[in-house]
Amino acid sequence: MTSLGDFNVLTALAFLLAFAFLRLQPINDRKFVNLDGRSYLKFLNWMPAALKMPQDELINHAGLDSVVYLRIYITGLKIFVPITVLAFLVLVPVNWTNDTLGHNNVVYSPIDKLSISNVPNGSKRFIAHLGMAYAITFWTCYVLFKEYEIISKMRLRFLASEKRRPDQFTVLVRNIPPDPDESISELVEHFFLVNHPDHYLRHQVVYNANKLADLVEKKKMQNWLDYYRLKYERNPSERPTTKTGFLGCFGSKVDAIDYYKSEIEKIGKEEAEERKKVMKDPKSVVPAAFVSFRSRWGAAVCAQTQQTSNPTVWLTEWAPEPRDVYWNNLSIPFVSLTVRRLIIAVAFFFLNFFYVIPITLVQSLANLEGIEKALPFLKPLIEFIPRIIGDSIPMKATFFITYVMVDGWTGIAGEILRLKPLIFFHLKNLFLVKTEKDREEAMDPGSICFDSTEPRIQLYFLLGLVYAAVTPFLLPFILVFFGFAYVIFRHQIINVYNQQYESAAQFWPIVHGRIITALIVSQLLLLGLMSTNDFEQSTPVLLVLPVLTIWFYKYCKNRFEPAFVRNPLQVFHRGIYYIDGGGDEDTLERAREPNFDLKAYLANSYLHPVFKGDEDDDRYSVVDDDGWMGEEVIVPTKRHSRRTTPAQSKHEGSDSLSVPESALQR
Repeated sequence: MTSLGDFNVLTALAFLLAFAFLRLQPINDRKFVNLDGRSYLKFLNWMPAALKMPQDELINHAGLDSVVYLRIYITGLKIFVPITVLAFLVLVPVNWTNDTLGHNNVVYSPIDKLSISNVPNGSKRFIAHLGMAYAITFWTCYVLFKEYEIISKMRLRFLASEKRRPDQFTVLVRNIPPDPDESISELVEHFFLVNHPDHYLRHQVVYNANKLADLVEKKKMQNWLDYYRLKYERNPSERPTTKTGFLGCFGSKVDAIDYYKSEIEKIGKEEAEERKKVMKDPKSVVPAAFVSFRSRWGAAVCAQTQQTSNPTVWLTEWAPEPRDVYWNNLSIPFVSLTVRRLIIAVAFFFLNFFYVIPITLVQSLANLEGIEKALPFLKPLIEFIPRIIGDSIPMKATFFITYVMVDGWTGIAGEILRLKPLIFFHLKNLFLVKTEKDREEAMDPGSICFDSTEPRIQLYFLLGLVYAAVTPFLLPFILVFFGFAYVIFRHQIINVYNQQYESAAQFWPIVHGRIITALIVSQLLLLGLMSTNDFEQSTPVLLVLPVLTIWFYKYCKNRFEPAFVRNPLQVFHRGIYYIDGGGDEDTLERAREPNFDLKAYLANSYLHPVFKGDEDDDRYSVVDDDGWMGEEVIVPTKRHSRRTTPAQSKHEGSDSLSVPESALQR
C-alpha cells in the first residue's frame, strides 16, 4: 500500500502544480507562455485566497446553497477531528498492545494491528470500544444539532434578505376545476379576487405549447446560417455548401446559405400558425396557473393554506424559479399524475413482494444453524466463519484507506484541474464552435452537481463513523479529504462554477438524515462485530444507541424541518430576521421604491418561453456581463453567474482579477 499511497500523493501534487501553472498562462492572448517570473513565486496563493472571503459575502456571491454545501465538509471536520484525537489516545493503545492476529494464523498488515481485530475474543478491553461508540454517537448528534440550528437561522435570514425575485411573489395553482361559463383565466381571476382581495395582483395561465416549443427548438439552425454567412464574408469567391442529410454528411449537396434560409422561413411559418392555434384554442390552456400577489406575505399565505373545502382542487404551492420550470410537465393533467404515481407505487410493491419472499426462503435455509443441522459435516467450517468475519471486517480498512487516497485525494485534486471539461472544451472549440454564442456555451463551466457530489461525501461520513471505533487509523485520511475538498470546492464556487438555482438550503434535512443513517449503520455493525468476538454482553448496551439516535432524528425533524418545508410567515411580515434590524422586506421595499411597478416586473416572468421571443430575459441581472471585467486579467473570462450574484468579491480566489467601481454599484 505504501507504493500506491506514494503514487496517489504524487498524482494529487501533480494535479495541483499543473493547475497552478496553467492558471498563469495567457492562453487567450497572443502569447502562449507567461514570461513574468515574479508571477510564479505566488503560484499557490489561490489556496489562502480561497479562504479569505467571509461567509456573508460568499452567500451574496454564490448563494446559500453553495455555502451550505461547503458546510457539509465543515461538519465532517467538526465531527471527526475530536473523534480522531480521542480514538488515537484511547483505542490505538488498546488495540496495539495485543498479539491476537499473530496467533490466529491470518495474513495481516501493521495497520491491522491498530484495529479491533487485534483484541482477544471476550476481552474486557472491548469496554473501551463501547465507551468510544457512546462518545461518537453523542458528539455526532451534538454537532448535527448545532449545524441544523445554525443553518435554519441562515435560511430564515436568507429568505428575509433576498433581493426581489418573481418566485417570491408567485404561487403555482394546479387542478383548477372546469367551469362551463368561464375560461380558465376568468375563473382564476374571479377566485382570487374573492378569496384574496387585498393581496391578489395578477395571474398567468399555462399553455400546452409543447409542439410549438419543438418548432422553436428547430429554429436554432439560425446558428448554422450565421456561421455560413460569416464564412462567405471571409471568402466571397466561394459559396459554402452543405448536404441535406443527417448531420450534413449525407444527401444531396446544396448551397448552405440558401438551404438554411429556406428551412428557417418554412419553420417560421409553421411556428406562426402553431402560435395562433395555441392562443386561440381553449383546449390549449391547461388547468394550472401562476398567480402573483402584491407581497411576499400574501404569496406565503396562499401557498401554505388549503383554498377550498375540497382538498383535491385549487392546489397551491410555491412557484419555482422561472428558469426552473419544466414546462412539458405542467401540461400533464393532475389526474394523469395521480395515476402515474399509483402505477409506480403498485410496481414498487410487487417488485418488493416477489423479491422478499424468495429471498426470505433462501435465508431461512441459508442461516448458519440451518446449514449445520442439514449438513452436519460442515459444522467445523461453520464454527470458523464468524471468527473470520470478526477478523476480516476491521482488516478491510487497508482497502478503504487506498480508496480514500485514490478518490478523496487524487480525485479532489483532479477537480481543481478540471481536465475532462478542459479537453471537452477544446474538442468543442475545434469541431462544434461556429459562432461566438457557441463559444460561450462551450466555455460555460456549469454548476456543482449536488445530486452526485453530496452522496460521495456521505460515503466518507459512513466510512469514518463505521471505522472510528474499529480501525481508527483510517480517520486521518478521512480528515485530509474533508479539509482538502473544502478548500478546493470553496475556490471552485468562488471562481469557476455558475450558480443556476437557489433553494435556500432546502436540501439540508436530507443531508442530516443521511448522516444519521450512517451513524446507525456504524452502531449496528459494531454490535454484530462484538457478538462475533464473544462479547455478547455488549448487545443490550449497544442496542440503546440506535434507539437514542432515532429519537434524536425525530426530535430534530420536528424541531427544525418545518422551516425547510414551509416559509414561516413571520419571516415576511413580523419576524426577527430582517436586514439591518428593520421591518419586513415588503414594507422596506415599498419605502425604498414607492413608485416601483411590481405588476410590470412580474408581467412575463411565468410566460412560456416560446411566447417571449428570442431575446434573453435579463431582468434579473445584477451586473452587466461586460461591465465587471477588470484590466489586470491573465485569462479574460465571463462568469455567467454574475447574472444571479453580486459583483466580484474583493476576496476573489485569484488575485489576478480586479473589479471596476461601476460593477460594484447595484
